Amino acid sequence: MITPKIVRITALVLCIICVWLLTPQNPYGAESQVFAAAIFLLSWAVTSLHDYHMFQLNSYKPAVHLRWLRRSFAEEYLARYCFYAAGFFCLHFGGLSVLTVHVYATFCSLQAIYNWPLEKAKKPLVYTNRVKRMLATNSALTAAILALSFYHGPRYAALLLWLLAAPLVTLLSNAINAPLERAINRWYIEDARRILRGMPGLTVIGVTGSYGKTSTKYFLQRILSSKFNVLMTPESYNTPMGVVKTIRNELKPFHEVFVCEMGARNVGDIKEICDIVRPGYGVITSIGSQHLESFGTMRNIVRTKFELADALPADGVLFANFDNAYIRDEAARRGGCRAVSYGMSAGCDYTARDVRVSSAGSAFTVVFPTRSAKEFSTKLLGRHNVTNITAALAVADFFGVGSETAAVCIRRLEAVPHRLQLISRGDMIIIDDAYNSNESGAGAALEALSGFDGFKILVTPGMVELGEEQDRLNCKLGETAASVCDFVILVGGVTESVLAGLKSAAYSDDKIFTAASVAQAFEKVAAIRAGRQKIVLIENDLPDNY
Repeated sequence: MITPKIVRITALVLCIICVWLLTPQNPYGAESQVFAAAIFLLSWAVTSLHDYHMFQLNSYKPAVHLRWLRRSFAEEYLARYCFYAAGFFCLHFGGLSVLTVHVYATFCSLQAIYNWPLEKAKKPLVYTNRVKRMLATNSALTAAILALSFYHGPRYAALLLWLLAAPLVTLLSNAINAPLERAINRWYIEDARRILRGMPGLTVIGVTGSYGKTSTKYFLQRILSSKFNVLMTPESYNTPMGVVKTIRNELKPFHEVFVCEMGARNVGDIKEICDIVRPGYGVITSIGSQHLESFGTMRNIVRTKFELADALPADGVLFANFDNAYIRDEAARRGGCRAVSYGMSAGCDYTARDVRVSSAGSAFTVVFPTRSAKEFSTKLLGRHNVTNITAALAVADFFGVGSETAAVCIRRLEAVPHRLQLISRGDMIIIDDAYNSNESGAGAALEALSGFDGFKILVTPGMVELGEEQDRLNCKLGETAASVCDFVILVGGVTESVLAGLKSAAYSDDKIFTAASVAQAFEKVAAIRAGRQKIVLIENDLPDNY
């Protein structure tokens, strides 16, 4: 079987042969300098694209990117740049000769091959205009360094220092472009505001939460569309510029409702979006330890989610999940706009009860504020999906969508991709929950898995961005998995704590396998002789910057 490792080794051998055949025989000639510069630029281009990909995954936030660099220093810096250091060391201190130029070119080629992506990224680099502008700035700076290095004869030490500073050059290009980017963003934001001002009859509903917001947004759009022309922010377009792009490109005069998902990693992020769209209604789905690493404290998370409530007008309505203690307590403490509660707890305005979850989906009853009750059923799995549907049902009921109409919409709901999405593959059923990375979602997914008949397999890399709680919550995930699963496959990531949880529950070593990738994990799944149908839960799939 051809693996990425074999491909890299083969490419390296071929590259070394080509380099040695193409290297000029006169190390002091102009052609040698051109050759050295060309090899340098090839390696630099491959390395820079990787750095910008990681910067994009870190939301273009320098502080977040610096934390990521510190966390992955050995892998993302030492391992990736040691080849450059070796090559330039030979040139600078070994003296010019055909051999040293050969060695230099070999090491630069090795660097390019090491950084060349052989597998498709989970979320590839998107060449946005912002990325193109940063690449242009980077190219200009690098061209200047090259010119200075070769102006009075080769000065390879300068190139070496530039290469070693490559991750910081990414941040430098961002800093240089910052005034221009701010001006461009301001223009886009003002244009979005102009469009919204031109639609005074548009109803804007903001949806936020530590988790559940994307699913709730989808469900709400489906139910409200039975009565209104509805636009929602697509996929995970939940940043200020993602929302602005949706408004500028997709909002039309015939739209009556705009359902806007609002994401956050830092205090003030929700307020920034609310200042653009000015919501009249809001939904807070949950508050938990998601992104605790960047928020610092749970209090900061609570404050940030309730920035949506603060932005609502006096006659606005907040739909709040009162199953969540943080939301329930904060709503009681704040007052302000009208709060409509939903959840499975007794006393909610919209209460889901009698929940039955099986491999066929979920059935449940909702008690309305009028105290009337209505049965609903859905193909979707999990109690947390019932809660999210109840949120959408509460908003829809407020906007006059009848329960019979809503029931039809709920029966037709499809799973949001990678969020407890059910996929049938012959003798195997896959429960794809790859976009979940929180305690509540993982617990709900394992609960859904327990309702299936078959050989239950968990594939997970653990959960991240949970700050000081990360080890404890991953350990708890392992303990819960031990009581549900027949086999557990750990995929790199932060699996040490998950493994510790499995061990604390006396889970057998024979039922645990550690894989280097999801592909290898499924090779193991295929090799397991279960004697019955395999039910595979994919719980979380870390992005490429982990």
